[in-house]
Amino acid sequence: MTHPIALLLVDDDDAFRAVMAGELGHRGFEVTVASSGEEALRKLAAEQPDVILLDLQLPDMTGLEVLREAAKESPGSEVIMLTGHGSMDTAVEAIRMGAFDYVSKPCPLDELEVRIQRALERQALNRRTSVLERGLTPRDPGDWFVGSSRKFLKLLALTERVAPSDSTVLITGETGAGKEMVAKLLHSRSPRAKRPFVVVECAALQEELLQSELFGHERGAFTGADRRKAGLFEVADGGTIFLDEIGEVSPSTQVKLLRVLDTGSFRHVGGTTEIKVDVRVVAATNRDLERRVAQGLFREDLYYRLSTIILRLPPLRERERDIDLLTQHFIGLLNDRFGLQKRIGSDALELLREHDWPGNVRELLHAVERAVILCEGDEIAPAHLPRTVRSGTETTRSYSGGEPLPSLADLERSHIEKVLDSVEGHRGKAARILGISERNLYRKLKAYGI
Repeated sequence: MTHPIALLLVDDDDAFRAVMAGELGHRGFEVTVASSGEEALRKLAAEQPDVILLDLQLPDMTGLEVLREAAKESPGSEVIMLTGHGSMDTAVEAIRMGAFDYVSKPCPLDELEVRIQRALERQALNRRTSVLERGLTPRDPGDWFVGSSRKFLKLLALTERVAPSDSTVLITGETGAGKEMVAKLLHSRSPRAKRPFVVVECAALQEELLQSELFGHERGAFTGADRRKAGLFEVADGGTIFLDEIGEVSPSTQVKLLRVLDTGSFRHVGGTTEIKVDVRVVAATNRDLERRVAQGLFREDLYYRLSTIILRLPPLRERERDIDLLTQHFIGLLNDRFGLQKRIGSDALELLREHDWPGNVRELLHAVERAVILCEGDEIAPAHLPRTVRSGTETTRSYSGGEPLPSLADLERSHIEKVLDSVEGHRGKAARILGISERNLYRKLKAYGI
């Protein structure tokens, strides 16, 4: 059940206050009234209204004085100033001090309700941004970057050099190699570190939904758009937006992204108002974007705009000396999480070294986590590792000819890979051939580390 919108109406005119409170109450608002600045501040100390309707002229204090104190007592409340004749300059000053808007008295109720709704939309956006800053802005992930291989250290050095700038960055690498972690490191080592870090999984959303998520939409822009919604570019204002799997976006979305990168502005879907934002864009892909440009599947101008700086993340098979370090690191983290004291045996570690890790660091993490959970003693043995890791030296079930019997998951993964190869990696075509949705295919690709 939703709670009614709480308003605090502050005005010293008894008749105006009574009429407005009654009319707003009939429209579904929960209205509390105050006839002076002092009474208003007492009520703000006790409860936090959604919106304050504040008269500029009060008997004991000015509206600006009440506005200044209200920002301390109820910082989450939006304030709409009620102005009379000759007070326009003061109303403008109130906007500069943080008021959302002003309305001239006498107030047409329809106009006032529109202003209240707009104030509530800004309040919702501010709250969403606050949640992102507290919960989604990542801690410095530097401790997760474990390795001593030459290619990996070169990547880290370049990341540290690029992080303080505002340059657009394109992170390339195979699925599971850690592209999102590199993006988080860029953000956490930048001047934007205390602002939001917003992740957009481009391949997981259909075109219309992706554009709505990125740029927001106006009420009625499409079926189901029953209210105005801010886009993720607005939520990320002042921070970083991470566009994962950028190579999968449609041509029309590419055009809109190019405009944001060039001008820093965009329009809501179905809207006409220009919205200006200050956002650093970091994108990632496991595709060869230069090849897609040559095939006409990706805009050349967008590619050049995204690839101001390119960070190429090496796959785990090119970081052989890092496998031991990462394994010990993951076991330590899992021991801390579960209160265990597991260690890796030499035979199991040798199998990890010999595996080619098509799913990269993500696959290694899952393999180690499985082994830690299944290991009953203190030492992880080959039997605790996934079949795909130990299949080179160990056969569990076999055909009469001695060949290993593949699992259903192995067969599905192999079939998906063959279909993707046949359509040159086009996920939409592959999903249609497989008879599943593109979103379902995306989930399977992530699960199998393809």
